[in-house]
Amino acid sequence: MNKIFLLLGGLVLSQPVYADSISGADTAWIMTATALVLFMTIPGLSLFYAGLVRSKNVLSVLMQCFTITCLMSLLWLVAGYSLAFGDGGSFNSFIGGLDNVLLAQIAEDTPSGTIPESVFALFQMTFAVITPALIVGGFAERMRFSAVVIFSAAWLLLVYAPICHWVWGCGWLSELGVMDFAGGIVVHITAGVAALVAAVVLGNRRGFPNQAMPPHNMTMSITGAGMLWVGWFGFNGGSALAANGDAGMAMLVTHISAAAGACTWMLLERINHGKASALGAVTGMVAGLGTITPASGFVGPGGGLIIGLSAGFVCYYATGYIKRGLKIDDSLDVFPVHGVGGILGTLLTAVFASNALGVFSGQHDIEIGAQLSTQAIGVVSAIVYTAVITFVILKVTDALVGNRVDDEDEMQGLDLISHDERGYDL
Repeated sequence: MNKIFLLLGGLVLSQPVYADSISGADTAWIMTATALVLFMTIPGLSLFYAGLVRSKNVLSVLMQCFTITCLMSLLWLVAGYSLAFGDGGSFNSFIGGLDNVLLAQIAEDTPSGTIPESVFALFQMTFAVITPALIVGGFAERMRFSAVVIFSAAWLLLVYAPICHWVWGCGWLSELGVMDFAGGIVVHITAGVAALVAAVVLGNRRGFPNQAMPPHNMTMSITGAGMLWVGWFGFNGGSALAANGDAGMAMLVTHISAAAGACTWMLLERINHGKASALGAVTGMVAGLGTITPASGFVGPGGGLIIGLSAGFVCYYATGYIKRGLKIDDSLDVFPVHGVGGILGTLLTAVFASNALGVFSGQHDIEIGAQLSTQAIGVVSAIVYTAVITFVILKVTDALVGNRVDDEDEMQGLDLISHDERGYDL
């Protein structure tokens, strides 16, 4: 009997393992990660942003995030996924094709690596949702709702999809060897740069920078920030696209970097202002999360710690410089936190992914100088392309519907002006 079992076992083990065979464990993890990333946008990012604006605009921010979630999902279905991950033929270095419009080539058993392609497309859809939602923080409290809708739709197809293809869809940056595990370039640099351009094009809110505009509900913002922290485990860990060691390490360094970013920010506030604030704590946490994103699957715990500490320090001073030095009203600090964090993390990936740094080593045998040059090319190309196309889209939306509400409407608040509702009716 034992010989029979050994014979059967040998026959099973001798069968070939196909790269495209579906793994139940991998599929279950990416489905879970997908839910976590969607949780980051609604309710996480929505509550985080809504608490940071004034009470007369709280509903408008919630509405913008919710609408973007719905609209970007449909656009991803119709053409976004195909443009980002399809075969662009002779143009494939720059953009995918339209061969997979409406996900026409995806069936229940269509594989993508070890998971169904339907799960992969849905996971990537959640990234396409949160990226334009991040931009909301750059023009909060002053952009028309119709302009937000038109801008976000055009931006997804003209900015996000092409750059996603460059990095993750076998485009030219992928061929160059750029390392972006979970979206330092694709998500954070693009969103941060777009938010900065939008803030400049629309102009400052009435009263900025002389009038104080404190968050109206820090309890709401801290609640949303906590949801972002939890959801980021799916954002970074899920980007391994498997339930494996890369996913586990990505989650570990994500948590370390978030904690380090928060502690650094609070310490700097204590040194410079005498007290640490709740707003500073959650902003430092988000800076740590955004900065570790491109490096999360490539570095080790030591590298994650240094990246988090660097994020807290650099993003803290970048925030002050944008607001007080340049006097640009990036309302919710999207560029200094996400944009600068994405740039910093993408460059530091070239350093801490190396396995030659002792306790700070990562997981790859790379030449730091050469990889740093490659990462810099990715950063610069994403910044330039995003800035130019975002500027053009904003000019078109302004010609179509007008980007900004008038002064009287801004004073009254977007909740009533845009939606004929109040966030609070006490």
